[in-house]
Amino acid sequence: MPNLTPAVVNEDIQRILQARHYAPFRVLGKHPAAGDEVFVRTYLPHAVEVALENGTLPMTPVEAAPGLFEWAGPATLLSTHYRIHWRDNTGHEQSFIDPYCFNPQISEFDLHLINEGKHWHAYKVLGAHAHQAEGVDGMLFAVWAPGAERVSVVGDFNRWDGRYHPMQTHGGTGIWELFIPELSAGTLYKFELRNRDSGAVMVKIDPYAHQFEQRPLTACITTEPSTYDWGDAAWLSHRAKWDWQHAPMSIYEVHLGSWQRDDKGEFLSYRALADRLTGHVTEMGFTHVELLPITEHPLDASWGYQTTGYYAPTSRFGKPDDLRYLIDRLHQAGIGVLLDWVPGHFPKDAFALARYDGTALYEHEDPRLGEHRDWGTLIFNYGRNEVRNFLVSSAMYWVEEFHIDGLRVDAVASMLYLDYSRKPGDWIPNKYGGRENLEAIDFLRELNATVQGQHPGALIIAEESTAWPQVTQPPEVGGLGFAMKWNMGWMHDILEYFKQDPVHRKYHHDQLTFGLLYAFTENFVLPFSHDEVVHGKRSLLYRMPGDEWQRFANLRTLYAFMYAYPGKKLLFMGSEFGQGDEWNFDGQLDWYVCQFPFHEGVKTLVRDLNRLYREHPALHAHEFEWQGFDWIDCHDAAQSVLSFVRRAHGRELIILCNFTPVPRMDYRIGIDNAGTYREVLNSDSEYYGGSNTGNSPQIQTRNTPWMGREYSLDLVMPPLGVLILERI
Repeated sequence: MPNLTPAVVNEDIQRILQARHYAPFRVLGKHPAAGDEVFVRTYLPHAVEVALENGTLPMTPVEAAPGLFEWAGPATLLSTHYRIHWRDNTGHEQSFIDPYCFNPQISEFDLHLINEGKHWHAYKVLGAHAHQAEGVDGMLFAVWAPGAERVSVVGDFNRWDGRYHPMQTHGGTGIWELFIPELSAGTLYKFELRNRDSGAVMVKIDPYAHQFEQRPLTACITTEPSTYDWGDAAWLSHRAKWDWQHAPMSIYEVHLGSWQRDDKGEFLSYRALADRLTGHVTEMGFTHVELLPITEHPLDASWGYQTTGYYAPTSRFGKPDDLRYLIDRLHQAGIGVLLDWVPGHFPKDAFALARYDGTALYEHEDPRLGEHRDWGTLIFNYGRNEVRNFLVSSAMYWVEEFHIDGLRVDAVASMLYLDYSRKPGDWIPNKYGGRENLEAIDFLRELNATVQGQHPGALIIAEESTAWPQVTQPPEVGGLGFAMKWNMGWMHDILEYFKQDPVHRKYHHDQLTFGLLYAFTENFVLPFSHDEVVHGKRSLLYRMPGDEWQRFANLRTLYAFMYAYPGKKLLFMGSEFGQGDEWNFDGQLDWYVCQFPFHEGVKTLVRDLNRLYREHPALHAHEFEWQGFDWIDCHDAAQSVLSFVRRAHGRELIILCNFTPVPRMDYRIGIDNAGTYREVLNSDSEYYGGSNTGNSPQIQTRNTPWMGREYSLDLVMPPLGVLILERI
């Protein structure tokens, strides 16, 4: 044996034996000795016999260090990437190339960018990646865990024993790496971490893993780079030049697990959903699908909002390439795909991000900053570079690797306010004494600037429920930089209005009109989302008052009013055919009701509204600009009637809404342009299940000035109905 320094070797060897070495390459692998000789060490706790290369170079067990084997000899006897053969105490034999004979693989530049929080593609460095090191194929593992004393890769290839593959730390970066040669895709793995201060040992998922086992199992799965052959080049080219602010955008919000199921009540695969979902959305005329979170999550009942795998599509429905197929099919049909994405909080599951290396790594240590009391989840520490990097890189991953067209960012209000849903004394003010979360604001601005700046046409949409100013304005003028914002205030006002008995609606007329005071201060989406049909709120249909006919008439009026109102549209699945039951994530939609006339009528109306919305620029070209809207009369509270104009490119549509079941005969409105008008939509048509009250095919203006306008129209207003008129 070569002459080594006993004190250093003994201390290092003890660390290896105790599985607490932060630099295992100092002990394991090949090292120079005197002259032209080298020595090799390997640690195999279950081995009884070990040899190098083809088995002709036996290694000697170190008696004082059980499991440690050594060999010394001329360097010429060993190849650069030598092989270790070993037999365990059951007689099982194994052979592998020593991981500890490879140089570090992660560049200093990558390490620097990650620590600076500026590595937009950190997912290409951290995690597990098929990799070729020095001409040898294998898997390169890397993880950020600055609070760890030792990190190991564990899996079904090493008995889930953290003593076999300890990783090497990159000093003060907190990043650990290890290349394991000949390891292939499809291998189960996790990281085993030992905390530096407490010595506690934890087995954790890879935060950057691209695939997981199906719940309730939680192991990560190594993957090869995708070879999926995309067919959506035309879509992506169109998206890059898309004038989304002036284009129709009608979003169908979908929970994949409960949209449809197979004959046995089991989940449909991504590929099976591709055929069915693409066909349905195409038939209904929606422009986009928004998927409730499909990032991996352990609990079905969370609907995906308690994410553990920020880089992995859930395995419930198949493999990552199966999701690519679903997205590709939608794109080829001209349908965009948005992903519900949750950077505001994460669950406390011990196997995932919570106290990842034994410290509050991704979250805050102080629960007044780091815990959501309402949801029992943890809040990301946006002030930490690597945490911001983790989230921004996740957003880039979905846009780049899965061709996602945008992200709907969940619970933005909870990110913006330090006192969100907290009692006095249960939150910590910012450095100026205010309630604004300055670090979250910086993160959101960086997220929006990075993703939307690098990928024109990809949209980041905020679910933000407060009056925070300039959510959709650029950061350089003080905004947050989102493309759009859900109009939660409008949604609550309108649903509150519609639940009123029509006889009382005249006292709530302001709920219909108030939204126009701020309609053009942001780029708004009008959302009737999943949140409005759960937790005892009932379905949209059964939130409507009256008998069966009035319920359906109210629902048709609600939808027609939404499509005529400025703002992009969003409708949760099932609402398009008047689902009666509240949404149940653990079943499927009540598709059978489509055979009944009232439900079929609602479905037909939504289809026609989507067509009308897409075909008429007056309804979509100025949704964010006041030039596209003008009240005719917003004051007729006594009869609960609204009338207004939508216009674009010199063309206009006249919209009249009657929110009571009383037909209004000879209802006169003022109008600017003389001529002949016709109904392009009547939500009370018998075609939709209505009473078929309406007007003649041609409606002639009168030369009688009215409402301050030069001409007028005398109309029949259907009960609980919306008319949309155009000049012939």
